[in-house]
Amino acid sequence: MGLMDKVKAQATQVAQKAQDAAQVGQSKVEGVQAKRKTEVLLHDLGAAVWAQHKSGGGESSADVDRILGELSALEASEGPFTPDTAGENP
Repeated sequence: MGLMDKVKAQATQVAQKAQDAAQVGQSKVEGVQAKRKTEVLLHDLGAAVWAQHKSGGGESSADVDRILGELSALEASEGPFTPDTAGENP
């Protein structure tokens, strides 16, 4: 095997390792984004329930339903979460 063949093989290995690292990084970013979205939705849900409690229903009921739907969709795509661990840092 010539020198150029060895260099080419090493370059291919380095490129593969870089691509693998990028995929791991992207996965972590997506996980953090999903947790942040969960935190925001849970906060909004609490605020909507509080508003519903104070006003006796009305438009905040639609907000609660909308937020619950978004949380269900997020859970279906990202997997189950529990409210007490949703805000934990990775």
